[in-house]
Amino acid sequence: MSSTCRIGLLTPSSNTIMEPRVSQILADTPGTTAHFARFRVVKIAMSDEALGQFSFVPQLEAAEHLADAKCDVIAWGGTSGGWLGADNDAALVRAITERTGVPATTSTLATLDAFRALGVSRYALATPYLEEVQEAIVRNFAALGFTCAAERHLGDPGNFSFATYPEERIAGLIQEVATAKPEAIAVYCTNFDGPRVAPGIERDTGIAVLDSIAVTLWHALRLAGRDTAALADWGRIFRCALPERSATTPVTA
Repeated sequence: MSSTCRIGLLTPSSNTIMEPRVSQILADTPGTTAHFARFRVVKIAMSDEALGQFSFVPQLEAAEHLADAKCDVIAWGGTSGGWLGADNDAALVRAITERTGVPATTSTLATLDAFRALGVSRYALATPYLEEVQEAIVRNFAALGFTCAAERHLGDPGNFSFATYPEERIAGLIQEVATAKPEAIAVYCTNFDGPRVAPGIERDTGIAVLDSIAVTLWHALRLAGRDTAALADWGRIFRCALPERSATTPVTA
């Protein structure tokens, strides 16, 4: 195994949280670096215009740029698979690998694998999203066997504005849904500043808190063949291997 590992992350153009937080998580991991390529995402909603932002064309072009940097794995660092459906992300992963020859994942597939790795069937959901988006996520996850015990959302179409919410507000949402005593809490948005508050709430409540940025990085590193246990201060998921049934293959109910 090479002593170096390059993680490629496809990033929404208006996202300002994922890059600095990934850099923080990897700061004490010598030889592992993150590299980013953007494509345009400025609004999260269920309109045709908003959904059209997630066409495979710009995502594949951005993935090719990451492949030029010889990345070991490419991850779509966005949660659009939550409302578009996990099969959409599985198709994207196949397309990226066919185009670049590089293993790939997404934030949604990483979340599903985190649920499976931890044996979670009953989760809670905290997001900044509109109600229509939240409902689609809950519905799609339910079709895959994951029951939402509680949810909170801020009703914001974002995407840039998601980054403006302070960590205290996000921590409050997590703590609110924790009262339902789910098996895990998904902080589900890569432009929502949850990575630094999630581990403390996880320790205080005993409930796994799966921040999208951290979980995407966990999944990408594991797909690249890296042991992530040294990053466990960022969440218990980093102690876990990938489940036998991986979400990076087509998912059906």
